[in-house]
Amino acid sequence: MELQRYSKQVLFHGIGEAGQQKIMQGRVLICGCGALGTVLADSIVRAGAGFVRIVDRDFVELSNLQRQVLFDEQDIADQLPKSVAAARKLTKINSSIEIEPVVADVSYENIRSLMQDVDLILDGTDNFETRYLLNDVSLDSGTPWIYGGCIGSHGQTMTILPGETACLRCLIEDVPDPGSVETCDTAGVLAPIINVIASLQVVDALKLLSGQRELIEPKLTVIDVWDGTFRRMNMQGLRERSGCPACNQGERIWLEGRQGSQSTILCGRNAVQISPPTKTKLSFDDLAERLTGVGTVNYNQYLFRVTVDDGAYELTAFGDGRVIIKGTEDIPTAKTLYARYIGN
Repeated sequence: MELQRYSKQVLFHGIGEAGQQKIMQGRVLICGCGALGTVLADSIVRAGAGFVRIVDRDFVELSNLQRQVLFDEQDIADQLPKSVAAARKLTKINSSIEIEPVVADVSYENIRSLMQDVDLILDGTDNFETRYLLNDVSLDSGTPWIYGGCIGSHGQTMTILPGETACLRCLIEDVPDPGSVETCDTAGVLAPIINVIASLQVVDALKLLSGQRELIEPKLTVIDVWDGTFRRMNMQGLRERSGCPACNQGERIWLEGRQGSQSTILCGRNAVQISPPTKTKLSFDDLAERLTGVGTVNYNQYLFRVTVDDGAYELTAFGDGRVIIKGTEDIPTAKTLYARYIGN
């Protein structure tokens, strides 16, 4: 009866019953539950992975609905974090597996605990800083991860097998300089490219989870759905040729916290995320008592929201001390607002 749900997948020659049984025992971490992350989560849950942990720092907004397939208008009205909203939907799709939502910013402080019991990491993030962190922890632990990124109408993906294939830093040694690459603010995002790249990520995920690691090809796939172009670039030997400091020298600057940021401009959101330099725990009741009268306050068990300065700024705080400040992309301004209303 359990396999009946996956009968069409079992019939596929590349998986079969033995492969499906392995998939059902697989444990997956999805980092980021936005555009890529929602398609990844939806597909991997429907495929029957036994355990899926979904980590995201953000909440659902109206502009998400164009491409983030697990959310709807009620999630916005309920002021739900993305990982929580996604888990609610996914549990209705497949109640036979375990889905764990985590409302957190993936950082060097928590990444080891987030991935220590998983077989595979799927990249649903929207920034290179987090991707380099995933790359570091993958190399350090030997856990495969599948990189994916989209902007405009084009996207790319590559599966990274630690110690075997080229890693992300073999391909791109460091975070691109600001202004040197397109962002969703400058180029937008077309929903179909999200579905294409996430689907390719899931195909490789199913190969790995079904125990067919040898089917993974060391290639970077680049697609533009608007132009109709498809390229696969062979990365064979790049790990040996690149002199990669992460692969060849064991450098782990992102995992050690020597590289990264406590302030992040959220692409396409006119918002900045500020994280406290040390771990903290916010009391929403205390914040409400302090800020009622200063601005419009509302909160639930997941997040606290206050609109200040005559509606110019909206601060959304999470229990771990992070605050997303909407209404500016200027980091100094965001830090000032954080200090003024949340505290140093």
